[in-house]
Amino acid sequence: MSPPRRGPGGAGQESATARLSRLLTMVPWLLRRQGVDIDDAARQFGVSRDQIESDLGLLFVCGLPGGMPDDLIEAEWESGRVYLGNADTIARPLRLGADEALTLLVGLRSLADVPGLADPRLVADTIALLESALDPSSAALAREAGRRIHVDAGSDAETRHVPALREALRCRRRVHLRYVVPTRDEATERDVDPMRLTRAEGHWYLEGWCHLAQDTRLFRLDRIEALDVLVVDGTPPPQAHPRDLAHGPYRPEDAELTVTVLLEPEARWMLDYYPHEVVGSADGERVTITMPASDPAWITRLMRRLGGRARVLSPPEVVDLVREETAAALALYDGPAPAG
Repeated sequence: MSPPRRGPGGAGQESATARLSRLLTMVPWLLRRQGVDIDDAARQFGVSRDQIESDLGLLFVCGLPGGMPDDLIEAEWESGRVYLGNADTIARPLRLGADEALTLLVGLRSLADVPGLADPRLVADTIALLESALDPSSAALAREAGRRIHVDAGSDAETRHVPALREALRCRRRVHLRYVVPTRDEATERDVDPMRLTRAEGHWYLEGWCHLAQDTRLFRLDRIEALDVLVVDGTPPPQAHPRDLAHGPYRPEDAELTVTVLLEPEARWMLDYYPHEVVGSADGERVTITMPASDPAWITRLMRRLGGRARVLSPPEVVDLVREETAAALALYDGPAPAG
């Protein structure tokens, strides 16, 4: 047995999770290839020889609880060839559980159901490979559960542009969009360098660098009226970074303005539904908040919905817009508008 050694190419900045994953894969691989050349092992795992020696040194002090000589993994690599022993407890390769396999299989089937998003043959081969890697009982359970699950791949309006966008991503081509902005009830023309296709909160999105906004933007596919793939390089600029969609596609920091609103008690339900910051309370019942808003028209619609149970305090241009729309609505009724 060789004593633990740590070469200059040790763990470095590698995460503990990544190294643990490699070690758990490495043990059964080495046990099936006793005497393998250490350089071949390094190539197999995509690391340096020094890193393999560092990993073997760590395995040398790992094993069953107790720490006695018979409890620890035996590792020898002085000759340039690797021999492992006393590692039967982790000799079997890792296998996915039924829940993990089901999650992956459902995700793969969702890809297969979207036209143009993935190579159907590649997806089918991956599903077959994944099922073959499961233990028989888990594989049977995953197949049965998979047959019972229906994957909503999106409407035709969402998926009709997928093949063209996938080709644009593959070839690094810029696309020209005619995109509907529902908050303004208008269509805009935009050139976009595609970054990825992604799904969030039940909708498909194109994420890319928008040359109109000069920033990264998400575009819902069902709001794209027309799309053309341009014969122009579509490589996003260095400052284009994908956004974290863990909390949904909307980000308050994308809002174009901040609106201050006074809520009556009947409108406090808004605190549970919209991003906001409480800035004051008048009498313990009414509350004043600030809200991000992407478009003033959205605020005016919200105020009409609340029907006097909320009032915009600032900015002045939004206050004026709400007042004008309220007056126009009242003018549709017979008789003079009530005072105030």
